[in-house]
Amino acid sequence: MMIIRAALGPVLALGLLAAPLVGEGQPPGKIYRIGVLINGSASVSAKRTEALRQRLRDLGYVEGTNIALEYRWDEGKQDRLPELAAELVRGKVDVIVTHGAGGRAAKRATTTIPIVVAIVADPIGTGLVASLARPGGNVTGLSIVSTEGFAGKWLQLLKEAVPKLSRVAVLWNRANPGVASQVHEIEAAARTLGVRLQLLEFRGADQVESALTAMATTRPDGLIVPADTAVNQQRARIIAFAAKNRLPTIYAARETVEVGGLMTYAASQIDLWRRAADYVDKILKGAKPADLPMEQPTTFELVINLKTAKALGLTIPPSLLGRADEVIQ
Repeated sequence: MMIIRAALGPVLALGLLAAPLVGEGQPPGKIYRIGVLINGSASVSAKRTEALRQRLRDLGYVEGTNIALEYRWDEGKQDRLPELAAELVRGKVDVIVTHGAGGRAAKRATTTIPIVVAIVADPIGTGLVASLARPGGNVTGLSIVSTEGFAGKWLQLLKEAVPKLSRVAVLWNRANPGVASQVHEIEAAARTLGVRLQLLEFRGADQVESALTAMATTRPDGLIVPADTAVNQQRARIIAFAAKNRLPTIYAARETVEVGGLMTYAASQIDLWRRAADYVDKILKGAKPADLPMEQPTTFELVINLKTAKALGLTIPPSLLGRADEVIQ
């Protein structure tokens, strides 16, 4: 199947062989403490954190021998992130690995401890880094910022799946500044495609239900769900809502489609967390975050859940199925 690609910038090559743990100037036998700050719960983030752990093992880091992972989860309550980040700083961890809003909380908590963000939507616009090529501070990692308007492709793909699409709702977290750029891209695509948008804003996972209630009264033809941890916390509820209202929906997380969502077009979040381990490795060997360029994904996966499409009474055009990287039966 043909892979859909969006050229969003260079990708740094991953090392194929495990490198020695102890770098120049680092004491042998030291157990490095890695703080893992999660905007979400342990269960929802399990696959991502396991990808981080597995890649670290591949690179020669063994828990209890030369590395210790210290987790902090906000359990969907984003206002807890600052204190959780402060706990890790007080504990004098060697590196903090986080994502999304966790990156901003960690940067406010420390300007000295290196921070690796596994996923962040707009690191420049939100003030995390000075530039992708030269971050310039104590933060680096992986950015899903779109220079090719990949968020607009969500609307394009949804319209291909539902040719008569005329009104589309966008469920987005106003408290997440990284999502704003994605919404702007969707708005630009809507003007080109002649589609009317309904922007349903919320702030925090506890407000998703009220946004869904508002959507039920307007009955759009489709729904776009941008990447956001609060949304991820409520994905089961959103999937159930889409099924009950026979609402074709495209998501920004593959995991959502694996558990019943209709479509996704996104970089693999599992892969991004795996690649974050390489940044940790470089930093523990003496590299400075300021000098490590932020990576961007170059390949985006189109995944379609055909079972969900059938349940919605939707026939996916063969031209779209043929371009999918994976079709879930």
